[in-house]
Amino acid sequence: MEDKHALFIPDDVVSQVLSLVNQAKGLLQPYVTPLTPAERHTLPKMGEKTLSFVEKAHEFAVQNPNLCPPYLNMTAFNTDFADVHNLLMLNNVTLQLHEYTDDTAMTAGSEAYQAALVFYNSVKMAARQNIPGAKAVYEELRKRFPGTRHKPVETDAKNSDGIA
Repeated sequence: MEDKHALFIPDDVVSQVLSLVNQAKGLLQPYVTPLTPAERHTLPKMGEKTLSFVEKAHEFAVQNPNLCPPYLNMTAFNTDFADVHNLLMLNNVTLQLHEYTDDTAMTAGSEAYQAALVFYNSVKMAARQNIPGAKAVYEELRKRFPGTRHKPVETDAKNSDGIA
């Protein structure tokens, strides 16, 4: 069993990261715009290709105010344009953080699960050999083993219909 995740992340490091992430969330809170799934679905999306279009349109609108229709709110356009640049930069950083934590959690989880399986199989073998204490540990782990369902043991003489 290969162990790729070998460094323990100290609790104080986790606490510091949580504190900084919560601080960042708090700083952004007054400025965020939560959307419902329906709203997310219906909004026109700005992707990589439309970003260059929006950049050029904004540049031309600033340089040529005489071409802007009176119903175009340039203050709002300037705000949206600046915010989208800053938020895309923040998204890139937070996506990297998400990938770091997700990859490491997946690796650590996989390795912990493999270690648990090694222990479980050892306890199962010990229970079969009537090693003292092994049966109770095995039964408790067996109840929790993923992908298996065990019916509760009936404690009286009733059958499954409740008839004695």
